[in-house]
Amino acid sequence: MTTYGIRDVIGPFMVGPSSSHTAGALRIALMTRRLLGAEPVEAVFKLYGSFAHTYHGHGTDRALVAGLLGLAPDDLRVRDSFQLAKEAGLAFSFHPDDKTQTPHPNTVDIRVKDASGAVTEIRGESIGGGAAQITAINGVDVLLTGQYHSLVVKQKDVRGVLAFIAACVAEMEVNIATTKLFRERKGDVAYTVMETDDPIPPAIGQMLAANPKILQVRIVPSDRSAESAAPISEQEALEEGLAPTGFGANLSAEEASLLFEAVDFKNGAQLLSFAEKEHLALSDAICRRERCLLASLGIAVDDTHRYLGEALQVMKASATGPLTDPKKSMGGLIGGEAQKLWQQMQKGDGFGDSLQTRAVMYAQAVLETNASMGRIVAAPTAGSAGVVPAVLMALQDVYHFTDEQLARGLANAGAIGMLIMENASVSGAEGGCQAEVGSASAMAASAAVELMGGTPAQCLEAAAIAIAGLLGLVCDPIGGLVEAPCQKRNATGAANALAAAQLALAGIDSYVGFDETVTAMYAVGRSLPFELRESALGGLAATPTACQLCGACAPGAQPCN
Repeated sequence: MTTYGIRDVIGPFMVGPSSSHTAGALRIALMTRRLLGAEPVEAVFKLYGSFAHTYHGHGTDRALVAGLLGLAPDDLRVRDSFQLAKEAGLAFSFHPDDKTQTPHPNTVDIRVKDASGAVTEIRGESIGGGAAQITAINGVDVLLTGQYHSLVVKQKDVRGVLAFIAACVAEMEVNIATTKLFRERKGDVAYTVMETDDPIPPAIGQMLAANPKILQVRIVPSDRSAESAAPISEQEALEEGLAPTGFGANLSAEEASLLFEAVDFKNGAQLLSFAEKEHLALSDAICRRERCLLASLGIAVDDTHRYLGEALQVMKASATGPLTDPKKSMGGLIGGEAQKLWQQMQKGDGFGDSLQTRAVMYAQAVLETNASMGRIVAAPTAGSAGVVPAVLMALQDVYHFTDEQLARGLANAGAIGMLIMENASVSGAEGGCQAEVGSASAMAASAAVELMGGTPAQCLEAAAIAIAGLLGLVCDPIGGLVEAPCQKRNATGAANALAAAQLALAGIDSYVGFDETVTAMYAVGRSLPFELRESALGGLAATPTACQLCGACAPGAQPCN
């Protein structure tokens, strides 16, 4: 089971427009690149499910090519990846298959020929929020998440090989987190995927290659180590004058692992019970969990604060740039809306300079940045990236909260998003827009309650009310683009969050608690037809007006019926 951290919810830092279709797709291709023995020279991408229907409008095609080139999710060159591939001598083609059913709606098969002439075939899934996993290598079912440093060994399926691999890893003083053996038939070719807490030294490849029963060795670094604000070791922290302080400052990895079991909250009830018992705000409770998680991996416990601070600055840039310098989106459907709201507010028209006006304006702005392939923070996804920063920045404008206080609000939001990821989904392809904007609205509502002095219980009530307000919201991107109605739904999500927060602060409860509401959201999402889960085949995307726009704004988009 995946262990989520704050970076999995407030992040990744990425180029838009979609966390699952852009950042997640890029990570699949990046992991694929790391499994190659030489530079890729030819790639064939076969796309299934939601990928097949919306790959062009979501930038999935550019992201897949960018990943094979080794670009990071937040590299602005992602939008120019086709030209970069041409310059690098990488040929590529895309083949959408909207007929074949796959276990996950965001699935791609990648067939890569590298400079040595070797051919590697990979199946990957983008599982929401920018996370991804490899589920097959050369026809053998595997599971490679990129969450940990991973050693991928192709071997003969005979006795003693696994023990030899483990012995070599132990000799290099690398701590093993998990080990799995994958094979199609006994005695044939098998793959060992070994996840480790520590970076894997390249020399281990030479050690393993000395065994004739081992056919190939690949090292896949952890995605966590590739973040824009990467976690750092305790030694590095000391060298930079960032010595850890507060709770968990002196924890060993072993001590942190034991403590983590007590703070690895699986639902809202557990989180609330811990927060009330320890007299903590939700932001402090979740940061204790994060400190134990990172310390158990040998990572400096105070790095989370730096990460959240950097995330906040990226959010602010994405929410303010379009106010004075609007840019047209990739598909041409949006661009300039936030500036219109800004000008209206300056004139005192509409609802004037109100909290809601500012929240709606900032939400519109972030989605403009996202849709023009600018740099944003998925929170929890790119398609819902405007909600949390909009609410936090509007509250700062009106109530003058400091950036440090907003960073605490981000931690609180991360706690809510993490629980939803654990028990439901934040992927539009899995659960509709309620899973994206609905989750973001719940996160923002909870953060707002904490910032305004509410209790942990009121935070969870606000999150539940926010989800209930958007329950059943479908995902129907016109032309397969994260532009319309996505942009306006972010504004709705921000306004909904403020309403939910105000209700909770007044002592009005949700009747159906947070955990049950999350379960209901998951059930509703699973019952939505495929056409209403990011396929661009239903809802507003299937209206006559939207169908006319498809050909004009999204080359390669599937025609409406």
